Amino acid sequence: MKANVQRPTFTEEEKLWRKGYKYIAGIDEVGRGPLAGPVVAAAVILSPGSKASWLSQVKDSKKLSPRKRNFLSDCIQKEAVAVGIGLSPPEVIDARGIIVATRLAMHAAIENLPQPPDFLLIDALSLPEIQIPQMSLIKGDNISLSIAAASIVAKVYRDNFMLKCDSLYPGYGFARNKGYATTEHLMKLRRLGCSPIHRSSFAPVREVLKRNEG
Repeated sequence: MKANVQRPTFTEEEKLWRKGYKYIAGIDEVGRGPLAGPVVAAAVILSPGSKASWLSQVKDSKKLSPRKRNFLSDCIQKEAVAVGIGLSPPEVIDARGIIVATRLAMHAAIENLPQPPDFLLIDALSLPEIQIPQMSLIKGDNISLSIAAASIVAKVYRDNFMLKCDSLYPGYGFARNKGYATTEHLMKLRRLGCSPIHRSSFAPVREVLKRNEG
C-alpha cells in the first residue's frame, strides 16, 4: 500500500486571497550547506487560483529530477505574476554568517520582484526588517505551492551558477557536486587548495587554509 505523499497546495494562499491579499510571494532559499558558491533565494508570486497544468508537478525542489526542475522553472518564469532572485556571495556568508546571508538573499529576491508583494510566505525564516505582512512556514516547500515554486527557481539558478563556476575554477567537480562536501570535493579541496568561491568560514575550508598557512 502506497503511503500518501504530501504535496504543496494553495491552501495557505487561498486563506490570504480571501482576506484581500492579491500578490502573495512565496520565498525559499538553496545553498546554505555547501562549502562553495552563493546562497540563493527566490521569490515567486503565482496567479490567484491558477489552474495551470504544470502546478500539479510542483513540489520541494529536492524531490525533483534536474530535468523536471528545469522544465518547471521555465514554466514558473514564463507564467508566474512575478519572479525575483537574490544571492549572497561567499564573502558575505563569511563576514555575516549563513543565516544573516540567507536573509539578505531573501531581501534581494523580494526587491527584485517586478510586482511588489502584499504578503510573504517564507520557508522557515522570518524577515523582521521588511515591513510587509508575512508568515513563516516550517517545511513550507511541502505546504505552499508558492514556496515550492520559489525553491525550484532558486535551485535551478544556483545549479546553473555552479556549472559556470566549474569552467572558471576547474578541478573541484562543481558541475557534479554544486559546491557540497562530497568525498570528491573534499579530496580536491585538500589537493588544490581553495578557490575564490570557497567559504573560508566553513570548517573543511578553514582547515585547508590553516594547513596552507602553516
